[in-house]
Amino acid sequence: MKGVCGPLLWLMPMLALAGQDESSSADAPVVRCESDGGARQRCAMDVSRGVQLVRQLSTQSCIRETSWGVEERGVWVSRGCRAEFAAEQPAPGQRLVRRMVRCESRGRTVTCPVLLRGAPVRLIRQQSLLPCREGRTWGYGRNEIWVSRGCQGQFEVGAEDGSGFVDVPRQVTCESKSEMRRECGVSVERRVTLLRQLSSAACEEGRSWGWDRTGIWVDKGCRAEFSAD
Repeated sequence: MKGVCGPLLWLMPMLALAGQDESSSADAPVVRCESDGGARQRCAMDVSRGVQLVRQLSTQSCIRETSWGVEERGVWVSRGCRAEFAAEQPAPGQRLVRRMVRCESRGRTVTCPVLLRGAPVRLIRQQSLLPCREGRTWGYGRNEIWVSRGCQGQFEVGAEDGSGFVDVPRQVTCESKSEMRRECGVSVERRVTLLRQLSSAACEEGRSWGWDRTGIWVDKGCRAEFSAD
C-alpha cells in the first residue's frame, strides 16, 4: 500500500494560520535535527518547557516517540526523520497553536497513525486535484486518519479536552479550470466568504461557486480566494 502520511506540523504557530506558508514562531529558537541513513541522532536544546515539532523536512514521517522524542538535554530523531524543533511557547487562557498531520493517498486507502485520545479531526487544506470529502475519501478513527481515492490533505487535530480547534478562519484558493467544476475540500463549521475574485469570469454564489460543510466548489471559470470558518 503506497501513500504518504505523517505529522506535517505537530504544532503550528498562529503566525502561519492566515496564509499558505508555514513558519516557526520568531520568539522560539529553532533547532534542526536530522537522522542520516536512519541512524539515531541527538540534538541539544532547552526542553524544560516542552518541545514542539515546527517543520518536518524529510519525506520519512516524524512521529513522536517513534522517530523523534525528548531527552533530558535535547531531542532525538531516528528512522530518517529530519525536522526543526522549538521550545513550546505557553499562552495562558488561549490555545495559540494547531496540531497538524499530512496524509496522502495515491489511489488506494492509506491510514496515518496519530495519537488522538478522543480528539476531533478536520480538513484544513486539500492538496490534491481529486476531492477530499469527509466520510467518502477521508475520515478518522480511534488513533488514525485515513484517506482514499487520491485525496491528499493537511488535517488539524483538535484539543483532547474537548475545547475544539483553533478558532481562526482559513484561507482557501479554489479554481475552475477550462470552465469545469472543481471541489476544494475544507471542513466548514459556520460559513464561507468570498474574499477576492481572481478570474475574469464572474464568481456568483449559487451559480459559479458554493459550499457545504465538507468544502467549497467552483464552476464556469470562477477562481477566487475564500475564507472558511
